[in-house]
Amino acid sequence: MTLDDISLEIDKANTIAILTHENPDGDAMGSSLAMYLALKNCGKNPDVIIPEYSRTFKFLPGTENIKKESDIEKYDLAIALDVADIKRLNGFSQYFENAKTTISIDHHSINTMFADYNFVNPASPACAQILVFVLEYFKMEITKDIGMCLLTGIITDTGGFKYPGVTAETFEFAAWLLTTGVNVSDVYKRVLQIKTKSNFELSRIAMNRIEFLEDGKVTFTYMTKEDEKSVNAEEGAHDGIAEMARDIEGVEVSVFLRETDGGFKASLRSNEYINVADVALMFGGGGHTRAAGCKLQGSLDQIKQKIITEIKKVL
Repeated sequence: MTLDDISLEIDKANTIAILTHENPDGDAMGSSLAMYLALKNCGKNPDVIIPEYSRTFKFLPGTENIKKESDIEKYDLAIALDVADIKRLNGFSQYFENAKTTISIDHHSINTMFADYNFVNPASPACAQILVFVLEYFKMEITKDIGMCLLTGIITDTGGFKYPGVTAETFEFAAWLLTTGVNVSDVYKRVLQIKTKSNFELSRIAMNRIEFLEDGKVTFTYMTKEDEKSVNAEEGAHDGIAEMARDIEGVEVSVFLRETDGGFKASLRSNEYINVADVALMFGGGGHTRAAGCKLQGSLDQIKQKIITEIKKVL
């Protein structure tokens, strides 16, 4: 498989669906919208299908055209962006599974190569960084709007250029995107600094519950459905909470549990030497070396004990 093969599939497709993972972060949103805008500019009429996403990303160009669902049952082509496993497409995987041809562009090391054509680069700190290269290779113009989407993906998945996966190429791409007219400081402020009121309130609740375990190397906190209801939480209101505890001095791993139907979604973050993707994989999840997640069924205490037990094995 080459990028030329992918380009050919895009060229011959009449109907195209662009998909990303559930609870999309900035990289998922930025990559999806960048691809959508690039294809539109090339005369295609793709559908970008994202059932729910955080209000934080409403400023991105193209969000007004996002569809929650589609009436097309069988697309000529489905493109999954920033998705490591087809299971992460969750409730809208049918658009991918039913498509005549499928493409995956991703940067997760645990990508299962679930598409007909897979372009995966685990060395890239963001899917959006891969897309900069891909769109240039396809000779698709990277406009200011596309640049804003790509930069959002790069900034969010690198934590504002602070994570270990950042490369010289990351800064080169960011500098180049500046030339398209993107306001880097504005994007940075919108995606990393500004918080909604419900996000602030949930962060405060979670921080007040933090437990320090294993001589302060591990933190644990959680959030219930009742907590979210009490602050009228919207989609994405829990974003960033897992990172807050990780940034405390002496902490290697932070564990954040968020209640779901019948169990909890675990968000795991680490600093220096623990591969939390390996821990998440033990429970059917995955992610990156320093940021991963999984879903577990059971009570809060049961799930807490299971995760902490696995973390203790690798501390």
